[in-house]
Amino acid sequence: MLNIAFRITGDYDDACEVVQDAFLSAHKNIKTFRGDSKFTTWLTTITMNLAKNRLKQMKSRQTHVAFSLDDPIQTDDGQMTVDPPSKEPSVLDQMLKRDVRTQVQECIKKLDHAFREVLVLRDMQEFSYEEIGSMLKMRAGTVKSRLFRARDMVKDCLKSVMGEL
Repeated sequence: MLNIAFRITGDYDDACEVVQDAFLSAHKNIKTFRGDSKFTTWLTTITMNLAKNRLKQMKSRQTHVAFSLDDPIQTDDGQMTVDPPSKEPSVLDQMLKRDVRTQVQECIKKLDHAFREVLVLRDMQEFSYEEIGSMLKMRAGTVKSRLFRARDMVKDCLKSVMGEL
């Protein structure tokens, strides 16, 4: 049955669906089988009819395929392409990025002052550990420790707000 369906449709996936539909149809209509021919002949006829129908459906879909707005437009003096898509991120991507940025800022606001200032000075203002240590009058090791804990707190906050990253 699969071989017959494949030979008619020319597509393996379509043939598999046709055969499945044929067996379902035969099962539903087994009471109508009169026995005038072999069962295999009856099942083959069902398979062939369904394969032909599938082929007609596929041809019909191909003739009704929508065109792309990005396809070239035929003009009197040749082909002219429409505006190329923007290199900018899509509006959806921009909105998602803005939402993430807003959530990060909200999580940073929730940090204790000691953790927030180290995070801002290192990750946003890009000062070195030594520079931050001299500004806040602490050792570079303390800066690193607070920065690690601050990043961890921001990560936990973002997980609770936005889910797994």
